Amino acid sequence: MTDVTVTPVRGRAATTAFIRLPHALYRHDPHWVAPLEHELRACLDPRRNPFHATGTAQLFLALRGTTPLGRVAAHIDPRYQQRHQERTGHIGFFECTDDPAVAGALFAAADRWLAARGADRVLGPLSFTTNDECGLLVDGFDGPPTVQMPHNPPYYADLFTACGFTKAKDLHSFTGPVPADGEVPAVIRRAAQRALTDPAIRIRPLDPRRYDADLAAVRRIYNEAWAENYASVPFTDAEFRHAGRRLKPILVPDLLQIAEVGGEPAGFTLWLPDANQALAAARGRLTTYGLPIGLVRAARARRRITRTRASTSGITKEHRGRGLMAALFCRAQQAAARLGYTENEFSWILEDNRDAARHARAMGAAHTRTHRLYHRPVGPAPAAS
Repeated sequence: MTDVTVTPVRGRAATTAFIRLPHALYRHDPHWVAPLEHELRACLDPRRNPFHATGTAQLFLALRGTTPLGRVAAHIDPRYQQRHQERTGHIGFFECTDDPAVAGALFAAADRWLAARGADRVLGPLSFTTNDECGLLVDGFDGPPTVQMPHNPPYYADLFTACGFTKAKDLHSFTGPVPADGEVPAVIRRAAQRALTDPAIRIRPLDPRRYDADLAAVRRIYNEAWAENYASVPFTDAEFRHAGRRLKPILVPDLLQIAEVGGEPAGFTLWLPDANQALAAARGRLTTYGLPIGLVRAARARRRITRTRASTSGITKEHRGRGLMAALFCRAQQAAARLGYTENEFSWILEDNRDAARHARAMGAAHTRTHRLYHRPVGPAPAAS
């Protein structure tokens, strides 16, 4: 342990080392999908990611000599602390060699940074909020992750528990087929019928001509529908516009279905083509030495995408119980089938969100993966054996 140092990340070279560290850790993992380097760099850059307008973060690297062994980000989000009335700080972007001492050193550095800013509890991994990638994969290692879902080696859970973390909440993923005819199971069809036959209710896809207005409506519904969810924070307008720009290259209008009641948006469901099936071919970089090698690889692989991810849905409180979610799933699955997709993943769903899990199972999906959020009091990590 004495030959391992943990240092704050300063400057472009150290940020590049932080970003590229996972390539060595995952070189023998056939399921890992390298994130696009320019996107991750933008996410970490306070000038380009609106999270940093309200939150503050510090990246750390664990090194032996000049060789990176692990990384973590510590961050404080005042919106979280205000909404949940907690002095909780967060960690995210965790990657580490299979060594509890290295992980402990990283967590201790994060703790010191968080404690200096008044935190008494740490929760994670969150990169940076529950609106982003979150959770540690603890079950379901037999395939690649879907778009915007984390993937990690099985030993990461042991590193967290060895360093005193305990389970805070599990996040479940459910996977099911998309039939060629797009038909939903009878139980969903019956539940949807009430909404689909009500003349005051309209289910429609995103209108590309009013992209910004439709996304603004989705943001409003999302912030209301998720307000009481575990660890949630509201999207700011700048964050949502930023997310909209990131999603625009992969977002398919027919896979973002919006429910209107009396002409007012009341619910939505967003299914994303699983861009990871294409990004795996790019190996994390769209260009190499100025040549669009990764871009060409990804473009070719994009034609072979077979999976979607139902990434988020929401219904405003006043319109729940009217069959809107079932109707939205009907239309989204019909669109997915028409576009040639054969499988869909509902992810993620809080372990105690029985309504969402019931809808996923009613759609023919089965629980296939579990991600976990961990927490512990802020303080020195216990000695790892």
